Amino acid sequence: MASNQTPSTQNNSDEIDLGQLFQLIGRGFNAIFRWILRVFLYLKKNMLLLIGLVVVGLAIGYGLNQIISKKYKTEVIVKPQIESKNYLYDVVSEIQSNIKSKDTLFFKSIGVDNIDFDGLNIEISRVAEVGNSESDLKYLELLQTFENTDAIADIVRAELQNKSSFNHRITFYYKDASFGKVFAEKVLSYINTNIYFNGLLEVYRSNAKARIDENQKLLTQVDQIITNYTLGLASKGSTSSNEKIILDNQEQVNIADIFEYKTKLIRDIETKKLELEEQTEPVSIINLGQPQVEHKSFFGKSIVLIPVIFLSVFFILSALVYLNKKAKIIK
Repeated sequence: MASNQTPSTQNNSDEIDLGQLFQLIGRGFNAIFRWILRVFLYLKKNMLLLIGLVVVGLAIGYGLNQIISKKYKTEVIVKPQIESKNYLYDVVSEIQSNIKSKDTLFFKSIGVDNIDFDGLNIEISRVAEVGNSESDLKYLELLQTFENTDAIADIVRAELQNKSSFNHRITFYYKDASFGKVFAEKVLSYINTNIYFNGLLEVYRSNAKARIDENQKLLTQVDQIITNYTLGLASKGSTSSNEKIILDNQEQVNIADIFEYKTKLIRDIETKKLELEEQTEPVSIINLGQPQVEHKSFFGKSIVLIPVIFLSVFFILSALVYLNKKAKIIK
């Protein structure tokens, strides 16, 4: 008898537990539904007030946007020459300090008269370069083909110079569009008046010109040697590229070395011409942009920000009133 009653008792216990579980789940759904219903009723009750706050906030924000004048900016891309990057950052910091202190004497000394400091600002940052890991990997694989050659040294030197000399962006902020570009040009002219770096540039340019002249003379001599060799080769009827050239000092030189030397001279001349073209000022101006309106982020605009503030204050006050009522009930 006892053995027959035990399974029935266990089944009844399982049914009771499942029933309680379903009751708890149902209560949970009912609580969530009641909370959603209360929120809906609360919003329905205060709908007119919420709409009024949004409308008033939009109107105030629109009015402020009409009253507040637009702010413009000019972006200038520059490249420091001959290790003048630290100088560039220091002089921009100096100009920014003079703007904050409203030093009219300083700006008159650089040719800026009747300056309006309202909204005037200057910033500098490095121009970020977009990296591509796949293309970098292919480039490294390509460099392996130049291994154990003289070309690899020139390539590595050029890459190191390129990586260590970044372009920089100087941004000018102002409210008067006609004044902004003139102000930017005056400041850039002042930056490039550094006596020390201009003296170094003169030495660099003088050395580059002398190097080009010497290389041109050597290149003429090499061309003459190659011409004489070609004429002698034609008279002998030989086509060997491993023959030696006997110079005036009885030294034998391989003709392949002569051609390689000529290539190095041409490459060096091209490099020095490029330096003469680039190194004209301590800070080279790559691009001087036109005045443009500064665009703010979506939530930075007062036409959106003010309605959000009004709604936030309303909900915070409502929550405080509700908590105060609950606190009185507990007392």
